[in-house]
Amino acid sequence: MTYPEIGRTRGGPLPDGYRHLRYRTRLGTGPRVFAAAGEAVLTFRMHRATGAGVRADASRAEPGTRVTIGAGPVTAPCEVVWVAQEEQKIGFGYGTLPGHPARGEEAFVVEIDRQDRVWFTVTAFSRPAGALMRLAGPAAVLVQHLYARRCGQVLRRLGTVTR
Repeated sequence: MTYPEIGRTRGGPLPDGYRHLRYRTRLGTGPRVFAAAGEAVLTFRMHRATGAGVRADASRAEPGTRVTIGAGPVTAPCEVVWVAQEEQKIGFGYGTLPGHPARGEEAFVVEIDRQDRVWFTVTAFSRPAGALMRLAGPAAVLVQHLYARRCGQVLRRLGTVTR
């Protein structure tokens, strides 16, 4: 891992010294939406549906699973550091590995509340790992926010599709 605060996207305050991202959107209502969206997150189907290239050394997110997300010439190697498969929460967090343009962690979580509303949340903390990300500055932050929104959009669609 390229940062010391491993697992901090699972809960509690995000560490100082990083840019923080919190994005939350409603996906729909009911246990079927929750289950379908949660499965799409855990199997990397959501990531693939965004149009990003995804290589993973397992079909499902589990701690230790290596995942590389690619967009054009940029690749971002990560490792899953935690997974939640609970009654009201499904998701995972992965952290950056050497070769990633940033240092930090990002989590993708689907939750169902007491009113059966299903929510998707992206939580991240990151900072540049090299010159490319530092030079990109605010544009890099914008891309991260747009990607979180894109994940929510495709997950909303995937959460209503049953196989």
